[in-house]
Amino acid sequence: MAASMSFALLLCLFFLGGFPFADSYYIAYNTTPQIVPDKINVHLVAHSHDDVGWLKTIDQYYVGSNNSIQGACVQNVLDSVVSALLADKNRRFIYVEQAFFQRWWRQQSDAIKKIVRGLVDSGQLEFINGGMCMHDEASTLYIDMIDQTTLGHRFIEHEFGQIPRIGWQIDPFGHSAVQAYLLSSEVGFDALFFSRIDYQDRIKRKGLKSLEVVWRGSQTFGSTSDVFTGIFPENYEPPSGFYYEVNDDSPIIQDDSNLFDYNVEQRVNEFVAAALFQANITRTNHIMWTMGTDFKYQYANSWFRQLDKFIHYVNLDGRVNALYSTPSIYTDAKHATKESWPLKTEDFFPYADRKNAYWTGYFTSRPTFKGYVRAMSGYYLAARQLEFLRGRINSRPTTDTLADALAIAQHHDAVTGTEKQHVADDYSKRLSIGYAEAEELVSSSFACLTESTSSTKCEALSPSFKQCPLLNITYCPLSEMELSEGKDLVVLVYNPLGWNREDIIRIPVSTASVIVRNCKGQFVDSQVLPILNVSQEIRKLHAKAYLGHSAGIDPKFWLAFPVSVPPLGFNTYIISVGGNAVAGRPVMSKVYESHNNVVVGQGNLKLVFNEGSLSRYVNSRDSINAAMDLSYVYYSGDDGSGTDYQASGAYVFRPNGTYPIEQRKQKSLTIMQGPIVEEVYQEINQWIHQITRLYRGKEHAEIEFIIGPIPVDDNVGKEVATRINSNVRSDRTFYTDSNGRDFIKRVRDYRSDWDLEVNQPIAGNYYPINLGMYLSDNTTEFSVLVDRSVGGSSISDGQIELMLHRRLLHDDGRGVAEALNETLCINKKCSGLIVAGKFYFRIDPFGNGAKWRRSQGQELYSPLLLAFTEQNGDDWAKSRVTTFTAMDASYSLPENVALITLQALEDGSVLLRLAHLYEAGEDKDLSVMARVDLTKLFPDKKIEKIVETNLSANQQRSEMERKRLVWKVASSPDETRPQPPLRGRPVDPLKLVIELGPMEIRTFLVNFSFVSVL
Repeated sequence: MAASMSFALLLCLFFLGGFPFADSYYIAYNTTPQIVPDKINVHLVAHSHDDVGWLKTIDQYYVGSNNSIQGACVQNVLDSVVSALLADKNRRFIYVEQAFFQRWWRQQSDAIKKIVRGLVDSGQLEFINGGMCMHDEASTLYIDMIDQTTLGHRFIEHEFGQIPRIGWQIDPFGHSAVQAYLLSSEVGFDALFFSRIDYQDRIKRKGLKSLEVVWRGSQTFGSTSDVFTGIFPENYEPPSGFYYEVNDDSPIIQDDSNLFDYNVEQRVNEFVAAALFQANITRTNHIMWTMGTDFKYQYANSWFRQLDKFIHYVNLDGRVNALYSTPSIYTDAKHATKESWPLKTEDFFPYADRKNAYWTGYFTSRPTFKGYVRAMSGYYLAARQLEFLRGRINSRPTTDTLADALAIAQHHDAVTGTEKQHVADDYSKRLSIGYAEAEELVSSSFACLTESTSSTKCEALSPSFKQCPLLNITYCPLSEMELSEGKDLVVLVYNPLGWNREDIIRIPVSTASVIVRNCKGQFVDSQVLPILNVSQEIRKLHAKAYLGHSAGIDPKFWLAFPVSVPPLGFNTYIISVGGNAVAGRPVMSKVYESHNNVVVGQGNLKLVFNEGSLSRYVNSRDSINAAMDLSYVYYSGDDGSGTDYQASGAYVFRPNGTYPIEQRKQKSLTIMQGPIVEEVYQEINQWIHQITRLYRGKEHAEIEFIIGPIPVDDNVGKEVATRINSNVRSDRTFYTDSNGRDFIKRVRDYRSDWDLEVNQPIAGNYYPINLGMYLSDNTTEFSVLVDRSVGGSSISDGQIELMLHRRLLHDDGRGVAEALNETLCINKKCSGLIVAGKFYFRIDPFGNGAKWRRSQGQELYSPLLLAFTEQNGDDWAKSRVTTFTAMDASYSLPENVALITLQALEDGSVLLRLAHLYEAGEDKDLSVMARVDLTKLFPDKKIEKIVETNLSANQQRSEMERKRLVWKVASSPDETRPQPPLRGRPVDPLKLVIELGPMEIRTFLVNFSFVSVL
């Protein structure tokens, strides 16, 4: 009360000090920033959270069109903010999404660019996070997270000479360990801030003042991976009552005493009360207010005018101190307090924002789009390699368009499947356009690399190779065509991995009378399998949808044959008409039907089927003979009509009953057997089909599933999952990957940070799967790998469950305002979406499973790339290079190392990234230091300069390590001092050997003497 009276007296003196009380007057608001040591400092962070697609497409958001859906125009935000910052040098603003900023930047005059550079240099405008988008952390692969961040960071460094210091992941729906240690610490961020954590976790953290922590996301790297992490008390918006976009209803400060509704004292009191409330749940005397939310500051003065007033009057009041700030300033202030912070390990999944509302459905939502993103990611990796090998030519097709489309697709309302349908279509369209340009680049690169003459003539080549992006629907015109006498089909097989690869490829053909030869003219074993009716139907339907016309004459067979491809290179195979010759002709598969006592597999691995279903898994090499079954269930999606209005939707998984999907008992299995591959086809019901495959030389099973259209005639949405049951005694424990890198221990119905109140025993135990998951006991490991992001769990001991498809009829109330009911429409006739995909499983002795998970995981992400051309007679083989490796012929990368980036940049330098694939202690032989000899990786190229950088390649690593803040952690009594992690030493420029410790990713900018950019 006394404070209020003194404040009123001070205001009275202020008004009487030279100004007539009854007249209007100019007030010079004092916004000079300062930190006051003995007061609560309220850091006002002006920001706009701009989704690069959600309810509208990215371009609609940028230009401000389609406002019947949402009134949002990012162009206005940036125009307005620049003008508002120029009005007061103390004002500050942060900006995140480079996909928008780059659109805006390209349209600005040199004069405006000069002004903006001045704002950036002064710190008034600060780039935070700095990626092309604010990527998701559940449905993204670590390589894509790195790529999109690098794209934004290098632009900022090139245009402004600035290095983003802070991670700002304020809206993704849960947070991964990889985001903490890899996309924060290894990027060089001093802090990471976000909003969304489980509601139960938030309640406990408020009580313990542990919303701000040191997050140690990596067991391998320990404290060297620590990052200061701030969790907002509620959300990423201002406190209630402090919103100031045009037409917002929060009370403004009305400080003209000559007008009605004067309220300075009232608003200051409300500001102070809100600040003290937050201070009571926050350590130290610094708190952050996020002054903005989605697509705000379209008229920036409506915000800054009020913030100017609040800073001025609150600081006159004196109870707390307010200042314009940024997360960087706030982080430095926190660090200066020398506080010891609580330690957080593992991750922040799954996320529920209230009871019965687990955001675990989006782990699977839009499964075909998730599959498309993953396929394009692997293709982009290979295309960049080929662009490097050919030599980047900036004036010709490049990988840049695909890079931009993939970057945008990592957005937390893109690959997640939580956008409106027309926005999902826009993301897919961008990927398709990017692929088309990259495909042209890849084809011309192959034409160049197969030239037997000097590569300097490559520029004049026209691409002669074609690819088959629709092989997943059994459509490949080049392999299907009828070959005439004297004309052969050349299949070029490219291997983007760093080690030699033995694999089986399958292509559709029109006749079984073909012969396969290798590049030396030797016969290659092959097998033909009849194409199933279900595959033919998918081909007819989807080819017409994609092409706009029918696919033509249907091929009759799959041709399967083994290939051997050198690392970072290719081999070629020739397919010709067999005629009447017997030698070299493929083996026709033995096809029969049965129901019981079916055994498939020729090598160590065999699968046994009884009563129409999988019953046993046998591996003679490892002496494994285990009961196993695979089944399907669906969860009926809650419609939100009960006492709790929460429905199952694009974000939220809320099952309302579990229903086993019974296999048609009268249907026999269809078995195809031969020397290369054996298959078992099962028609589970009319809308679920499954093919189990065992390949020669492989000791894992491949499961191809075809699901859809999911029937909803009963007005019930359905979420379809597969369950694989084993006899592993897993004791409620299972392990899931974090963005394809580390595996994290999960325990059913348990959280390490708080005592979990279980209200959703299924949805609350679902986790994101990008690489795979596994179970173990003291004798066995049971592993499953996936071909795209899915949700998964272990609802019962010994069981792995994967959600494969979702079709729902109600919106879940999280803003998208649209049911997740995807359809395919042809000639105005629409039916539910069909999903075709694969997963893989294997059982190993305890301690031996990691090698398969890691090596097979790399092969799934980077499949062999096929390209086709024709030859007349043997002219092509005689005049072309038929086998090639970019590496020394006797060299391959260590089997625990992956080449994840090899990219020719516009300035002539080359971006090189190498990743160790294993965690510390994960494998007794491979969780060790690895070494890569660059002289053998690039034997024909002279390295003039090599510089190690941070992960996003915008600063030297040594400089990043010198600048990064080190945070004190509050230790527990039983904490032991960990061993320092094993890391590679700096690269000796004379020896050119790169060392990598477990889980280490090292990034380099390399200059070769041969590289030219035209």
